[in-house]
Amino acid sequence: MTAKLHVDMDAVEEAAKLLYIRALKILPDDIKGGFRRLDAAESDGTAKTILATMIENIAVAERTENLLCQDTGIPIYNVEIGRDVEIDGFALKQAIQRGTARATTEHPLRSSVVHPLTRRNEHTSSGIRVPVINVDFVETPRTLRIEMIPKGSGSENGSFLKMLIPADGIDGIKTFVIDRVMEAGGKVCPPTIVGVGIGGTSDLCMHLAKVAATRALGSVCTDPEGAKLEALLSGAVNALGIGPQGLGGDSTAFAVHVETAATHITMNPVAVNIQCHSARRATATFTPSGVEIGF
Repeated sequence: MTAKLHVDMDAVEEAAKLLYIRALKILPDDIKGGFRRLDAAESDGTAKTILATMIENIAVAERTENLLCQDTGIPIYNVEIGRDVEIDGFALKQAIQRGTARATTEHPLRSSVVHPLTRRNEHTSSGIRVPVINVDFVETPRTLRIEMIPKGSGSENGSFLKMLIPADGIDGIKTFVIDRVMEAGGKVCPPTIVGVGIGGTSDLCMHLAKVAATRALGSVCTDPEGAKLEALLSGAVNALGIGPQGLGGDSTAFAVHVETAATHITMNPVAVNIQCHSARRATATFTPSGVEIGF
């Protein structure tokens, strides 16, 4: 019988806390590389100045151990559970909630989470159904992976859904995406990662757009048709001239990412979720060897 991975909930709580803080302070290497590529290709003088300021902000934040952005966002934890992992699901949820609250109160961080009607802030970055916890199951043996993504309101307000029909075709998808990027303009703090979800149900489609928006730069949609659309849309978005902070230039987006799902024969939902230039994330991977922290 294969030995199972037993996950300690105190370790999960501590990881949830540390990941939140790490994500807010250290930008992943792929995003830094994305800035360098945009800066090298940018032809507009004002845009290059803005990009240089953003790059310097990243360096100062990391050098002084300060936040990359004051918006600590809605805390999102993506949990992947591999084969032969023994875990109490409810205990896992509670541990992540405790870790989120501790990150906010012990560090301390600004809590951006409020009740939707009263607007009351508990100052724990938590509330009804928050932190958001998404759980998936993967083939990797004896592995638990927790990804933390703080999603700020500036970019999250750039979320859109349209229930297209099959007759709208690929052109309908392209038009919807481009129109929404134009509508968002500089409000989503470009350069951005434009996440596009296609197919599924309305809620799955929106989730796929978020997954796409928070994928690492350089990754490619596993669906070949989605990968083709990524390449087409990435070029089209950067031809719009929106530029960094919406002030003009070639650098509107690091990339457009697409995720797809099977859908119903009479519909074709499409969603857009945009990630701002401070595309923050951090991960903890639990294996029999211990816990590895990364991006």
